[in-house]
Amino acid sequence: MPEEDLVEVKFRLFDGSDVGPFRFSPASTVAMLKERIVAEWPKDKKIAPKAANDVKLISAGKILENNKTVGQCKTPFGELPNGVLTMHAVVQPSVGKSKSEKKIDETPKKSACTCTIM
Repeated sequence: MPEEDLVEVKFRLFDGSDVGPFRFSPASTVAMLKERIVAEWPKDKKIAPKAANDVKLISAGKILENNKTVGQCKTPFGELPNGVLTMHAVVQPSVGKSKSEKKIDETPKKSACTCTIM
């Protein structure tokens, strides 16, 4: 693929620091970008993704779907010559059962409230 067809993308993290820029083919999917972010995530950050599904990418105010390609995510501003497309990377861990999660008591509780008319 010719060098000029590649899209240059950098990722802005929660603290304002950047990862990249990296060059991707317009046919690369958002899922591929997420895997690259996880691999390149700075080790000194307290908040870090454990898997690609823990990362949400935001471009032009929209959360990008995993099956979209880089070419589909480009905005008109990405058309600038030698422009770098900036995407925001947000860590949102997958929801799963944790050990600290409270168990829900399924037995009905008796009301402790009583009313007395005098």
